[in-house]
Amino acid sequence: MTNTTRRSPLRTMVMVFAGITASANALQAQDLPSVQDVVDHIDDLYRAQSSHAIMTMTVTRERGTRELTLESWSRGDDEALIVIREPAREAGTATLRTEEGLWNYAPRADRLIRIPTGLLSDSWMGSHFTNDDLLRETSYMDDHEGTVAWIEEDGERRLEVTLTPHPDAPVVYTRLVFTVIPDLWIPTRADYYDDSELVRSMTFDQVRQVENRRIPMHMILQPADDENERTEILYNQLELNVPVDPELFTRRGLRRVAQD
Repeated sequence: MTNTTRRSPLRTMVMVFAGITASANALQAQDLPSVQDVVDHIDDLYRAQSSHAIMTMTVTRERGTRELTLESWSRGDDEALIVIREPAREAGTATLRTEEGLWNYAPRADRLIRIPTGLLSDSWMGSHFTNDDLLRETSYMDDHEGTVAWIEEDGERRLEVTLTPHPDAPVVYTRLVFTVIPDLWIPTRADYYDDSELVRSMTFDQVRQVENRRIPMHMILQPADDENERTEILYNQLELNVPVDPELFTRRGLRRVAQD
């Protein structure tokens, strides 16, 4: 793999496209949306001026299953705070993202520790997400070239967008693939490749209306090398463009909200 990218799979998602027949493609090409429009929509799906969410994260590994209740806030593209609320033994553990980088907070030691670049590929909160996943800020199209095509999946017509990185792009994966419901442009699946090898997949479902957009509220991240492992995220509550105190994204604000 190449160097890490600043992209989060809690907000972001991409896809690869397989063609159908040449004659069908010729007919359907007339109503293909632009790859820029589709990718912009995916980029902005969970993005807002601010947000507040309550989530359940379930991590399944060979050694067992672990369930966490998380509370998160965001403001703009640079600031985010995620705090564990349950189980009680981990309550108050937090991750803070600012324009300066990523930080972990350990409540028992009352220590805020910056995550160095060398640890960005490590697991986040013991899940299949990485620290690097939390750092995505730019649009996918800033780092990739894209194509869009029609495919048929389970008897339904779907859009597939394939993204390949620019030669000098600071990205992890050599190919990203989204499968998208037409018209609504809602992703159902994202596949992440290293060369021709599938590394992981994310599926999306339980679509709900949040403000003026339809958003999948349930995601499953599945490593390709172990079908028995996964991390699930379920949004129990999601509010967009709500008042969020800027103080939350400071050391003092983090300590205060982590100890609530």
